[in-house]
Amino acid sequence: MEKEFLQIIQKNQGIIHKVCNIYCDVEEDRNDLFQEIVAQLWKSYPSFRNDSKFSTWMYRVALNTAITSFKKNKRRPDQSSLSYDNFQLADEKYDTETEENIKQLHKAVSQLTGVEKSIVLLYLENKKYEEIAEITGITQNYVRVKMNRIKKKLKKFMVTEE
Repeated sequence: MEKEFLQIIQKNQGIIHKVCNIYCDVEEDRNDLFQEIVAQLWKSYPSFRNDSKFSTWMYRVALNTAITSFKKNKRRPDQSSLSYDNFQLADEKYDTETEENIKQLHKAVSQLTGVEKSIVLLYLENKKYEEIAEITGITQNYVRVKMNRIKKKLKKFMVTEE
């Protein structure tokens, strides 16, 4: 069972990395969250019943773990550290406009709640509303409503950034 689990995690680790990247800004925090998600997946692996795709189940466990961690960290005082971005040198071949847009979007997404971040992540992964609903445990209709509200919020955050 352990070997099977490790193979599946290896094959689908991109899901975990995406969740970690959306919930954590600092590399050390991403690594900690990655380990926590893998531990939770291992703990709940025996209860996986193949009722849904493995990736759907994996997203659900990863997002629930990240949201729980996100809520715990919100209660702690800010533990800011220096970011790699502060020391980055401009590369002439580098598309700075696209990078700036991505940074603005990331900053806007970071202002969303835990559940909203989950929905945005899955939406950006081109998941259908039906699958987002299954992963997040909310109704498909509510996903649509929530996504419309999130889009408005993100537009507002992006406008106030400029």
